[in-house]
Amino acid sequence: MKHHYCCMFDHNYLARGLAMIDSMRSFDSDSTVWILCLSSICHQALQELRKPNVRLINLEILEKATPGLSAARANRSQVEYYFTCTPSLMEFTLAQADDGDVVTYVDGDLFFFDDPRVLLQEMGDNSVAIIPHNFLKPSLQRFGLFNVGWVSFRNDTIGRAVSRWWQARCIEWCFDMVESDRYADQKYLDSFSQLTNRLTIIRHPGANLAPWNIRQDELSKKDGKVYVRGAPLIFFHFHALKIHFDALFLAKHVPYGSSYTKFIREEIYRPYAKTLREFNHLVASKIPTNSPHLRGLGSRRSSLKLTAVRLKQLVEQCIALGKGHWLIEPKLPFLKANQ
Repeated sequence: MKHHYCCMFDHNYLARGLAMIDSMRSFDSDSTVWILCLSSICHQALQELRKPNVRLINLEILEKATPGLSAARANRSQVEYYFTCTPSLMEFTLAQADDGDVVTYVDGDLFFFDDPRVLLQEMGDNSVAIIPHNFLKPSLQRFGLFNVGWVSFRNDTIGRAVSRWWQARCIEWCFDMVESDRYADQKYLDSFSQLTNRLTIIRHPGANLAPWNIRQDELSKKDGKVYVRGAPLIFFHFHALKIHFDALFLAKHVPYGSSYTKFIREEIYRPYAKTLREFNHLVASKIPTNSPHLRGLGSRRSSLKLTAVRLKQLVEQCIALGKGHWLIEPKLPFLKANQ
């Protein structure tokens, strides 16, 4: 049995996607990674990088292989169309896999701190595995009990049947709104238990730690590793992380009522920020700074002129607005009093 990962991103999120893959590969170097390139410039950059065991998929190829997918684009926003593509990418990848192989969809804003293969062990011989949000705020359950950040299907009769059901539902309806028992590509996962009893709900405490569920009183560190309720942190979901001037990182924890402490900042966010900066610079070397495709990376062009004084001003503005969940990477002397 082989394991495959599939993911999608465009050039604006290429650095985050590469950071995710690199962190995962530091523990699991043998799995094949399938990347749906949502823009031609993303595909070109990944071709130049020539990452091992990576298979690139053009959006046009996915659309040709999936009846109804391209037509769905006409009545959806860009992000809604990307949501629509998720199960189609899964189905496309399953078609390339051998019988019995497992394919896992992973979001591009994950970052791995330990070996994710323990989650496959938890899945066992089942055909489907999904992971709960574990929301701290019960009101957020309206968006679905489970998160699309990690979804696994085995290439068997049951796994393919559930995958195709999900694909058909998303092509029919996939919008960024809550409507009865539907929300984007995500709330459909709540129905998987009605489709099969060969379903694993991942319970590992260190899987899918995120702004909506993190609690400081559950965290510890031992021998250089972060632990969650005594289990190693497997991956963190850096949802809605905003980056300004390739140096100021703003975390989104306040709306979820979760913790953001010095421990979380230094042991979880800072390692990611350091890695992300490295990949930002790598991507910048592959995408010219004068490229019209550089919309999401344009802040880097200003970073060379950025001074500690300007950073200090930005931080002060954040504090004045009540956005205290920030981090500067690299560290600068004037921040010692604040951090």
